[in-house]
Amino acid sequence: MIKMKKTKKMAETVAIKSAQVFPPDTNYYGTLFGGKLMAHIDDVASISATRFARNPTVTASTDSVDFLRPIKVGDTVTLKAMVTHTGRSSMEVFVRVTSENLITGEEEVAALSFLTFVAIDENGRPVEVGNVAPETEEERWLFDTAPARAAYRKTRKDHSKELSSFFKKL
Repeated sequence: MIKMKKTKKMAETVAIKSAQVFPPDTNYYGTLFGGKLMAHIDDVASISATRFARNPTVTASTDSVDFLRPIKVGDTVTLKAMVTHTGRSSMEVFVRVTSENLITGEEEVAALSFLTFVAIDENGRPVEVGNVAPETEEERWLFDTAPARAAYRKTRKDHSKELSSFFKKL
């Protein structure tokens, strides 16, 4: 019996995570380590992708992480993830990161990221996912611009494969 995958609204895939930034999370300058933020990004994106697929998911690539503003010790970092586009078994996930000074209430967008996840079955093989439907203007923009990002990912992946074969020779 084939299980039909249905279309879900982007809003149904939203995952939100908040954490306070403590001194051990920061570098010499008192700002959040990039790697620590990337771990938060991967975590919340994984929740969003799995929520959408209703199957286990794995990170296929971290397509981009743009650090826009430093996140300082004492700030609260909030990450909002949602699936913005799908392929046969893959999902593009967008993550918006904001930082908030809890004393002043000042909030800023600190980072933006795109990742690709693949849904898998119990044997680790890719499984088909459904479609995602945008509703808001922001969601439509993310959805409509996804094919260009996918083409760039494919080119970058081809370059990585070429590069890895070169390094086998060293």
